[in-house]
Amino acid sequence: MTLEPAGNGVARLSWTNEVQAKGFETASGLIRDRIELALGDLKQSRVEALIDPDDQAAIRIATWSGMHREGVMRAVTEAGGKRVDRVLFARVEHDSPISESKGFRSLLNSFLPRKRAIAQMLVRDPDGKVLMCGLTYKQDWDLPGGVVEVSESPHSAVAREIEEELGLTLATGRLVLTDWLPPWGGWDDAVCLVFDGGVHDPSILEAAVLQTREIRTVEFCTTDQIRERAADFTTRRIEAALASLAGSGLPYTESGRQPGVS
Repeated sequence: MTLEPAGNGVARLSWTNEVQAKGFETASGLIRDRIELALGDLKQSRVEALIDPDDQAAIRIATWSGMHREGVMRAVTEAGGKRVDRVLFARVEHDSPISESKGFRSLLNSFLPRKRAIAQMLVRDPDGKVLMCGLTYKQDWDLPGGVVEVSESPHSAVAREIEEELGLTLATGRLVLTDWLPPWGGWDDAVCLVFDGGVHDPSILEAAVLQTREIRTVEFCTTDQIRERAADFTTRRIEAALASLAGSGLPYTESGRQPGVS
């Protein structure tokens, strides 16, 4: 096991397979002691470790020695003649002890899965047409809405997105559909929450002020127009949301389909 200074009060910790071979409990304890030494007697402010993403044993040991997972550093080091990714773990001097509830929660929060959430609004006109947005960053049309910010309520997020992107203040109704989106096109998976935006006269668009960086145009569209302009999974989501709103469909789908139905 080595502990090397990395400058500015930072120490870089690494260990061998022999340490891991001692077993999870022993290895975690040894690394925990070395971290405490660095942050205490050696007066370092931060101890970090770079772990091979495929080395699950090392990742588990780093975690339960009290190091927080901070993310993946891409091509940060060299191995086998090529640049490779490493998972960055660290513990800093002001982290709460993991023996305390606050410290333990903080540790768990650093590595438990975090799923992206998207909030959208289903707005209709009296003829049953659905409000759709033509976007600047993709060809496919979509429902108004967007990504939920950190620590933001999805219910609040969709109203914020509508106001920011369309300049409209619309009340957010009940949740109509939860649609899981599998990984696609470089995106990780996500959960899309579709809220009822109510029925409005098309004249509301006369007051719309579009955020031109993202929104090219808005229009109330028929089902046929949606099928023509939107991606297939978006079309399925909208049709599922309409069915759920009418009481004839399920409130949960996966890429717009009932789970288990391809």
